[in-house]
Amino acid sequence: MINHKHSILTTIIETKTGELMSTKPKSNGKTIFVTGVNGHIGNQIVRDLLENGYNVKGSVRDLKDESKTAHVIQHAKDVGVEDRLELVEGDILDADNWAEMITGCDSLFHTATIYSNTKDGQLIIDTALLGTTHLLTAARDAGIKRVVYTSSVAAVGNTPKGRAKTEDDWQTERSSPYIIAKTDSERKAWELAEEFDIDLRVINPSAVIGGGFVNPTPSVDFFPDIVNGNVPMAPKIPLSIVHVRDVAIAHRRAYEVDEAAGRFILAPHNNLTLVDVCRTVKRLYPDSKAPKRGIPRSMMSLVVLFDWFNGLRGKKRYMTRKTVKGFFRGDSNMSSQKATDVLGMKWISLEDSIKETVDEFKSRSLVP
Repeated sequence: MINHKHSILTTIIETKTGELMSTKPKSNGKTIFVTGVNGHIGNQIVRDLLENGYNVKGSVRDLKDESKTAHVIQHAKDVGVEDRLELVEGDILDADNWAEMITGCDSLFHTATIYSNTKDGQLIIDTALLGTTHLLTAARDAGIKRVVYTSSVAAVGNTPKGRAKTEDDWQTERSSPYIIAKTDSERKAWELAEEFDIDLRVINPSAVIGGGFVNPTPSVDFFPDIVNGNVPMAPKIPLSIVHVRDVAIAHRRAYEVDEAAGRFILAPHNNLTLVDVCRTVKRLYPDSKAPKRGIPRSMMSLVVLFDWFNGLRGKKRYMTRKTVKGFFRGDSNMSSQKATDVLGMKWISLEDSIKETVDEFKSRSLVP
């Protein structure tokens, strides 16, 4: 089974002289094209693939921007396989050159998207839909037969309340551009896969946490506020969680396991709320200012009001009335049984996931 700690990154060999040597992973001769390798999920996919003997050809929007490339290149250096990583420049909003770049690769992992609840809504939707169309068309033209596609539980939905949501469920809400983008783009991917005769495997992660990000995503960017006591009481927002390394492994296993058909929900830590996350932070870091009390649902209208005032002051808005209604219409009861059974996942614990996230912010001096 898969070792989450290091995989085969460091095979330690004791020589006759008692010295320790490390050997780099043996190449399996296969090359995976990964879009969006600078992202939280994308860069961890790169590392996992390199650790497991793959060559990686990865795309970023700007090769000259070291903030998008340095951490990805560092993975190859850490693993000792710099010769197995190639970075190329490409914008998924442009249709040109993708087929040429992908040609010669064994598979495409399409992760690139805009993960935001605050940026231009139409841009989020266009990026998801056009990117999906451009990349799957390029995969067809390049002769790629198996594609692994990063979606989200946002495309699965949080209803009906009271039962575990499975891969058969689909989102029915239209409460945010991100939800619309993820739902519509995944549906588009399935349509194109059928039209192009592509073996599509879709990964539907829940809130992805853990270290290794450059720019904090909406799944982790609230952690400093929790630890620093900027949130005196936490809203009881339904939440399910997965560690980013598990997401990376699931992508690789979806490619490797021939029987891995369809969608795979990654939500091993489910039926949680934001209050549970805060209480776990407090338990792991007793000196932190993380709240232990939750905001009663009857007071959520005040949260929306304060969020609106923050918007007037130029701050990011998180809790619009429409978003809050969407949260509480359902729950975070999700089943990851299919991923466990078919992909052979062994999940990183909730405590370790939260600890690695907080420690990442500690390393940046954003929390004490």
